[in-house]
Amino acid sequence: MLSVKKNTYATFKVINGDIQLKLGVFGILFLLLVGILSPILAPLDPYHYGQDILNGLGVNGHLLGTNHLGQDVFSMIIYGVRTSLMVAVISALISAVLGILIGGIAGYFGGKLDLIVSECINAFMMVPTFFLILLVIALFDNSITNVMIVIGLTTWPSNAKLIRAQALSLRERTFVKSAITMGESKTQILFKYIIPNGIFPVLANTTIGMSNAILTEAGLSFLGLGDPNVISWGQMIFMGKQYITSAWWIATFAGVAIVLTVTVFYLLGDGLNHVLNPKHSNGKGGE
Repeated sequence: MLSVKKNTYATFKVINGDIQLKLGVFGILFLLLVGILSPILAPLDPYHYGQDILNGLGVNGHLLGTNHLGQDVFSMIIYGVRTSLMVAVISALISAVLGILIGGIAGYFGGKLDLIVSECINAFMMVPTFFLILLVIALFDNSITNVMIVIGLTTWPSNAKLIRAQALSLRERTFVKSAITMGESKTQILFKYIIPNGIFPVLANTTIGMSNAILTEAGLSFLGLGDPNVISWGQMIFMGKQYITSAWWIATFAGVAIVLTVTVFYLLGDGLNHVLNPKHSNGKGGE
């Protein structure tokens, strides 16, 4: 009876994971489509400062109103998709590449190298990431490029821990031992067998990391440390907070866009985690 309950729970988790994955994929495709078609979908240039200041919803053809500079809020929301996707993808890519290389090398080669890397990972994970990013951005230029690089350089430890754990397990597998016997070098084994077979948890974690990157960029922009030359939702909230009682639409719709986008990335990441996790796919989850 207990086994039946466990299998039923595992089956439900897989189904739930499949639904989350589909919702996440459809959501990402929608965001990509909006980002690509931004010049067509946006009715006005979001960088244009018009005469219609603080117009309400639908006034003078502005669907979501205007801000204190006369910019069309709906057009800014549309162009903000581009910024959020760019930050999410590039920063997560930097984090994933660094984490996979560092964690894979440490886990497979082991020894003193693994000990040193593990201590570095622990040290990085003890430091509050957001405050470290704040410090770096405050000291250097706050361009969107720097923001993406800093986010990527400060979020790799979680990926490194995942791939290191996979490498420690995979290096003891029969096919890796066979490759060693056949004379393949350690570098060849690392890139042909260890990383390709251990990358799946990193993929799920990286996808969820994209949502964190969007929140981090929005947080920096909200604090006034974002790139003023780029349209972003966090920047819209920063500009609209002083008008929240008289022109609530400036910050509100940007906040809703952030929530929905982060939810899409979370659904995709959580769905990937359930689908790629062998404990769920073989119906033994929870044992």
